[in-house]
Order: sequence, then structure tokens, then C-alpha cells
Amino acid sequence: MQYHQDGFRPGNPDDHPAAEGRSVGAPLPDEVDVLIVGSGPAGLTLAAYLSGFPDIVTRVVERREGPLEKGQADGISCRSMEMFEAFGFADTVMRQGYWVNETVFWRPDPADPSHIARNGRVQDVEDGLSEMPHMILNQARVHDLYLDVMRRSPSRLVPDYGLTMTGLSVGEGEHPVEVTLERADGSPGTVRAKYVVGCDGARSSVRQAIGRKLVGEAANHAWGVMDVLAVTDFPDVRFKALIQSAGEGNILIIPREGGYLIRLYIEIDKLKEGERVAARGIDVSDLIAAAGRILKPYSFDVRHVVWWSVYEIGQRLTDKFDDVTEAGQVPRVFIAGDACHTHSPKAGQGMNVSMGDAFNLGWKLVSVLGGRMGPEVLHSYSEERRAVAQDLIDFDREWARIMSERPANASASGDPEMQRHFIEHGRYTAGMSVTYAPSVLIAGAEGQALAPGFDVGTRFHSAPVVRLADAKRMELGHVLRADARWRLFAFAPEGEAGLRRIVDLCRALEAPGGLIRRYPGPEVDSVFDLRAVFPADPHTMSPSALPGLLLPEKGRFGLVDYEKVFCALPEPEADIYALRGVSRMEGALVVVRPDQYVAGVMALEDVARLEGFFDKVMIGGT
Repeated sequence: MQYHQDGFRPGNPDDHPAAEGRSVGAPLPDEVDVLIVGSGPAGLTLAAYLSGFPDIVTRVVERREGPLEKGQADGISCRSMEMFEAFGFADTVMRQGYWVNETVFWRPDPADPSHIARNGRVQDVEDGLSEMPHMILNQARVHDLYLDVMRRSPSRLVPDYGLTMTGLSVGEGEHPVEVTLERADGSPGTVRAKYVVGCDGARSSVRQAIGRKLVGEAANHAWGVMDVLAVTDFPDVRFKALIQSAGEGNILIIPREGGYLIRLYIEIDKLKEGERVAARGIDVSDLIAAAGRILKPYSFDVRHVVWWSVYEIGQRLTDKFDDVTEAGQVPRVFIAGDACHTHSPKAGQGMNVSMGDAFNLGWKLVSVLGGRMGPEVLHSYSEERRAVAQDLIDFDREWARIMSERPANASASGDPEMQRHFIEHGRYTAGMSVTYAPSVLIAGAEGQALAPGFDVGTRFHSAPVVRLADAKRMELGHVLRADARWRLFAFAPEGEAGLRRIVDLCRALEAPGGLIRRYPGPEVDSVFDLRAVFPADPHTMSPSALPGLLLPEKGRFGLVDYEKVFCALPEPEADIYALRGVSRMEGALVVVRPDQYVAGVMALEDVARLEGFFDKVMIGGT
């Protein structure tokens, strides 16, 4: 990380100076730019993103009296870990959480079907999919990390707890959305906002206020979940384990952080048509007894129950994720997470997809409120994320069916259906299957052949590089921060022509009327962050040969930023050009959106196409 740009400041560099007029616990103002309703994963992801922009007045209202302490989601996909790196706390999650390295499969023992036996073991995440692991960490701790980012931010943002939304209406004016609130003591309040985002769960008041409905069907399956401290002789208790018994149901075991805690998802029974699980009167003793029956011949002695719940599986989705009902209308109210899509928790995607919703919306709100993009770009949030949610619903419906079925014969490949399905959909559960279709924010496939490993519309797939200025080996994707900037990665071709072509690109970008001057910011890289990668030995290159745009002078002292240039690693298995198929003859310019998705791949000389793309996206050009 970089700091001291505007002068030496002692202490923790994660503690940003508070912006003028901002303090922790400041009263809720009458008018805000963005009001977030709900402080779950989606709400806090969005709040953490917006908290880095103190010029945007953001507040979060939450009906609970304080932060979440236990229970709920726990799986963190590789893609979410990449996003956490952008917020600066991925290393904390890796240190505190459980790493899912392998998944094991158990079925009825052919010699005695009343007992279970291990019949398969697979690597949980395929090699090369991401530099990040699949992690398990309880949702409350993830909330803590977001809240810490918010408290340390220039905005000093903290949720306003004990406030329930009781009404919402959209009118006219600069702050057209009026939200009525009720405090814990029953007293009313009102806030007017430019934009409201409902992250308030499956029973979302915001969704109801804009007339959206969750539509879908329940699968009539009842499951229980419990976090316990237990003593058992089951040998795979510290592995993620999918267990099918002959007649007692199925279990999914998720080891939890800390080395002792485990979570069990336990199949209870198939519900009758129209039956609700609450009518069964199930309690935690029923879950413990069911676990004991399924795990035979192994013992399972629960010493302490931390949290438990029962639920019905159902997949439901809204038709749109905003309040737009007619052509030409600008979105003012959005919904995210469980407010617009619900499903079972066993695929481990609920929290992850919800956070992805907010990460998609956050940079767009920053860009619109900051005057860089027109409000029509906000339509893309519902268009892009509803397609992702539909894929999630389809996947979850099939996965829930397989998880609830009795063991069947193995396939022709010899793998039972559950194991085969798990392997085939590994990219999905890792969070890497999202592909945004061509749009004003996705340039299309022209130029893709220059770098086929950076698929347009997918997240930027990081690879290792070495930084030229200090020989630091690092992941290139780790320069992608949650700061609403576009990234331009210029991959130079081989030979002496490589540097010359990068110099020509820099001249074109900063020429009068060039892209960087056309859309200026406080610093030369405030809007477009240009980085260069060379297929050369870093010991043969000198920073003094680089163009000024790659050694920008920044801050009030005009200090040089030396962290813009990288070289490929010499090892074939770590060479970014080989790993991502970047042309060594032609090079490539990879354009990456602020949410880390590849918007386009272009030739280094194709500045006209680059400018044409951004002229359709940006406003306020000079």
C-alpha cells in the first residue's frame, strides 16, 4: 500500500484522516446522497465502498440494535476473496479463517448400507483458477472487517442501529426519495436521499415499497443448520464433507474457523404441499439426533451448541433490481442481496453473490454522484446482476435436488452424481462463472485474440509479476483497489519496439484532447490508472527510460509514484504472458472496470477505439 504522499503521518496507515465535519456517531442528517437500508453483507459491502468517498454523504440504517454476532453465512468464494483484497482485509480472512483445501464424499458402505464409508476426495478449487483460496469465516466476522474499514475511512461511517424503515416514496427535487423511519423507542424520523439501496433481506421493506415481488417455488425440503463444538471419531470432521446415508438423510459438514467449531447442514424431511417447517416443531435436539443417525457407525457427541436454525429450501427472484417502471425513468431505488434473490445456503453462494451485487453498484453510484458518468448507467446494475442471480437460482435448484436425493448408482465415469456435479461446477462455486454481456460498459470481443486469457466480461484474472522499481514479486490483480478507478493494463511486446510502443501510447493518452486530459481528476491517475507490463528481465530496464505517465508526480509535494511498472517473471509456469495468452509480438491493452471486470482488450495503438468507448461511458469531457 502507498501512503505519506501528502506528508509524513505517524500511526496506522489504515486510519485515514477524518474528512471535515465527519465523526463516528454523528447524528443522522435530514438529507443524504445514499441511504442504505440494512447492514448485512450487501449493505456493508456497499457502505465500505462508499465510505472511501467523503464527498458522498452515505448512511446505513439497521433495525437491529447492534452488529451481528453469530450464525448465518460462512462460505467465502475465491472471487469474494479477490474483492476483499481490494478492500485491504483478505490477509486477515486468510489468517483467521478455515481454508477449504479438499472436499470428501461419503455414501452408504456397500458391505453394510446402514453405515457410511468414504468414496471420494477432490481438490476443492482447481489449480490456476485464482490466487485466492476458498475460505470459511462466519458472517459476523466479515461484518466486523467491513465495519472496521468504514470506521477508519475519511467518512467515519458507522450504521445507525435501532431504526426500522416504515415507508418510502419517490418524488421530485435533488433528494427525491423520502424514507420514513421508526426508532426503537417508537419515535418517528424522516430522511431524504438521492438514492436508496434496500439490503434488508428476504422480507425487504424497500422491495415491497417499490412494488417488486419475489417469485418462485419452494422445493418442499426442510433442512436444519447448527454450529457446534463436538467430540467425534468421524475421521473427516476437519474436511468439507458431503455425506449421503441410505435412509436417514444427508449432511453437509463445514469445518469452521478456529480449529474446533463445525457447521452441519442436516436434511430433516420432505415437506407436504403447502406445509411450513415451523409447523414441525423441530428443535436442536432433533438435529443432533439426525446427525447421529446419518453418521453411523461413528459417534457424534455435541458438547455445546453455538447457533442453530431450520429452514425451507426455495428459489425466488424479482423481475428487476430497481424501481424503474417506464422508459426514460432514472433509477432512484435499488435492491441487493436477499432482497431480490433467495435460495438455499448449501451451495455457499448467498453471501458471495450479495456482496457481488453491492460491488457492482458501488462504483456506479460513485461515478454518477461524482459527475463522471450519467445516471443512465445505473440501469446496468439491474441488467447485469439479475442475470447473475438467475444463474444462481438455476444452479441452486439443481444442487439442492442432488443434495436431497437418496444415493444412486455411480455414473459411467464411476463417480456418484453428487461428486460429479461438484467437480463440473467448481468454477461456479468459486465465483468465477460471472460473465457480463456486451453493453456500454463491456466493449465486446474485438481484440480478444491479443490476450485470450483476459476474457472480456469476466473478472480480471490475476497472475504474478515483479515490480520494476523494487523487485517485489506480487500479484498484478492486487493493484485493483475499491476506489472507483478504471485500470488500463498496457502489455508491451518483446524487443526494443516494446518500450517505444508504450511511450507512444502514453503520449497519446496525455496529449491535448487525449483520454486523460479529456476526463481529468485531482491527480493524473484519479480516473484512469495506467500500469505497464514488460516481457523483459527487470535488471535490464531502468525506470529513467520510462515515460512520465508511468512515473507520475502526485500530491502536494509532487512525489514520484514508482509503482506503475512491472515485468513478467522468467519462470515459464509464472510468466503472465504465457498464463494469459498475451501476444508477445503485438502486446495488448486490457481495460478493467472499477469492479475488476474486463471491459475490453485492444491493440496498443487503438487509442481511437479506447477513446470512443469512454466517450460513450463518461460525461464532462474537456
